[in-house]
Amino acid sequence: MKLKRLVPYFRPYRRTVAVGLGLVVVSNFFITLAPRFIQRGIDALQHPSPLAEVGKAVLFLLGTALAGGLARFEMRRALNSASRYIERDLRNDIFRHLERMPAAFYGTHPVGDLMSRSTNDLLAVRMVAGPALMYTVDTITRALLIGPAMIQISPRLALYALAPLIGLPLVMIFVGQTIHYRALAIQAQFADVTNYVHENLSGVRVVRAYRQEQSEIKHFRSLNEEYAHRNVSLAYAAGAFHPLLNLLGGLGAASVLYFGARLVVAGTVSPGAFVAFGVYLATLVWPMIALGWAINLVQRGEASMARINALLSETSTIVSPPRPLLLPPATRGRSLVFEGVWFQYPGARERGYVLEDISFEVGAGRSLAIVGPIGAGKSALVDLIVRTYDPDRGRILLDGVDIRTLSLKELRREVGFVPQETFLFSATLRENILLGAPDDGRLERVSEVSQLVEALPALPQGYDTMLGERGINLSGGQKQRAAIARALARDPTVFVLDDALSAVDTQIEARILHGLRDALVGRTSVIVSHRLTAVRDADWIIVLDRGRIVEAGTHDVLIGRGGRYWELLRRQQVEEELESIAE
Repeated sequence: MKLKRLVPYFRPYRRTVAVGLGLVVVSNFFITLAPRFIQRGIDALQHPSPLAEVGKAVLFLLGTALAGGLARFEMRRALNSASRYIERDLRNDIFRHLERMPAAFYGTHPVGDLMSRSTNDLLAVRMVAGPALMYTVDTITRALLIGPAMIQISPRLALYALAPLIGLPLVMIFVGQTIHYRALAIQAQFADVTNYVHENLSGVRVVRAYRQEQSEIKHFRSLNEEYAHRNVSLAYAAGAFHPLLNLLGGLGAASVLYFGARLVVAGTVSPGAFVAFGVYLATLVWPMIALGWAINLVQRGEASMARINALLSETSTIVSPPRPLLLPPATRGRSLVFEGVWFQYPGARERGYVLEDISFEVGAGRSLAIVGPIGAGKSALVDLIVRTYDPDRGRILLDGVDIRTLSLKELRREVGFVPQETFLFSATLRENILLGAPDDGRLERVSEVSQLVEALPALPQGYDTMLGERGINLSGGQKQRAAIARALARDPTVFVLDDALSAVDTQIEARILHGLRDALVGRTSVIVSHRLTAVRDADWIIVLDRGRIVEAGTHDVLIGRGGRYWELLRRQQVEEELESIAE
């Protein structure tokens, strides 16, 4: 059963759940007492002085109603609060699991689908842990208490009343399975709707630029209509459940009325007992309806839990080793070595290797530049340094230690990484730059190096300006400068810059590079750039082409060879001249 995985989440709250379930029994005990006092009060009307007995019955009825009501209030409070805490814990585990998953996972799982599992599916599971559990136990307990009481009044009458309920298991099995499959289809469609909305809101500028608003609205309408259709389909199945239960209960009530009246006329059953029997049966009808609702919740919850289980069952290949090694103390950066590294993206094996037999060494405190045409494998290479991916073959060493033997926490503490695609959170500029680093004055220093200070006068609250989603209220160049400042704020021993100066003009780029030269003294740096002017001062330059190192050397040496590096530089100079003429 898919819901088995939910059991461990009950353990921290087992006392609360036990108290809640105990109160279910207590409340039903008082509920089953009420018809007895009704019977006593009605039968007392046949006595010479009935009012005293009727008064006692009324007092007892009020007492049981008050006690039963208090028990049901505490029952709901205990079980529903426990279900909320279980939902919280499960949501925390899902988020923690998602935080640990590698980049390859997000390449095959749309964000909208993950959001759907973390919200809508989780809500369905919480309904199982709370209301469904409560009403299932409530119905079973009430049936166990009321059944013997009805049999005690009249076994024959109990048989007539309960006979129609034999069909209940068949209804539960047939309709329950239908609800399960239709609920699963609804959750899958909801994930598609969520993902589509997420993509459109993220890419709203592209949609508007290409005048695709009506097309996107039409497509969303079709997705939404399918979602509504699947919900209506489930409503038909769930809607049939309650009438069937009412029908079975109505048949039982009709049997009681007909056969019970005959027993009263025959004197076999007293009028008070007949009324009490009817109250017992009526008291049993609502839990039967609630049981149908609970089964509906369980079926939907099981479908949702299956999706959550599938998510939690995903494993990450990018993990810390059981016994991680420690890096030696750093005196002047870290040495970085690639030994025969081969790599291809997971899930894209048909494309072949992105990197083939890559080997080089960067001394501690030295700088390496990586250049090459688009698609040469530059970003893939730097992704391997921070273990966004692991190589298929070969090793990457940091101070002579294979990075796969280090804990991810230590590795990423040592490496400051500025990715090609800049991402900023919906927080203040200060929080985005520091991002876990202490606010000890380094904010101003790194902002000077990255030339971010030039953007501050345009921001209403300076560093405390709240950024929109993905930093939408900053320009592309300002985002890149903020990302560079964020990486420097971590005070890394290895600094990796993946073509993160593409959105700044050449003058600001020159100032940033000048500031970086001073800031990176005593650190190892790896700089990827399509602008060769940004890498000419590096201690060593490697040229990638189709995943292989085709040239390596200093700027002057590579220019002297007149090879691939010289061709890239010459082409870039021609492009810049054409741009200046066009202006």
